[in-house]
Amino acid sequence: MSLAPDRFAFIKANWHADIVSQALSGFCEVIPAENVDVFEVPGAFELPIVAKELALSGLYRGIAAAALVVDGGIYRHEFVAQAVVGGLMHVGLETGVPVFSISLTPHHYQNSDYHRSIFSAHFVEKGREAAQAAIQFLATKSMLPKKMCRE
Repeated sequence: MSLAPDRFAFIKANWHADIVSQALSGFCEVIPAENVDVFEVPGAFELPIVAKELALSGLYRGIAAAALVVDGGIYRHEFVAQAVVGGLMHVGLETGVPVFSISLTPHHYQNSDYHRSIFSAHFVEKGREAAQAAIQFLATKSMLPKKMCRE
């Protein structure tokens, strides 16, 4: 399969889907929606698995992954967030396809209109930032030497 020069994958977790989907809106303000294939997963933990499959497909220049990992009081959400972000970085390092994380991990989140509004707006901004980072990163990557010799 050949790499489409302008294709991006966007993976979003379905926990807090109404908020997380706002990242896709922001992403598509910078990168046209027709250049973005969207994939949904149940939660944040599945993001790295799907990101790896998409990276290995050879179809995408970059992958964005979005999730909202909140402290539900049952376990420490930092462990989940660390595993997810670490997994996404590992995918990028292993495959050479950049993965841009839009994973937010607030310490204080309540399912209220106020917090939903704040985090929805924040996800739009983070989606834009991820798209801008993708464009900048790919421009930088295109300037790197194709082969580097070690002596």
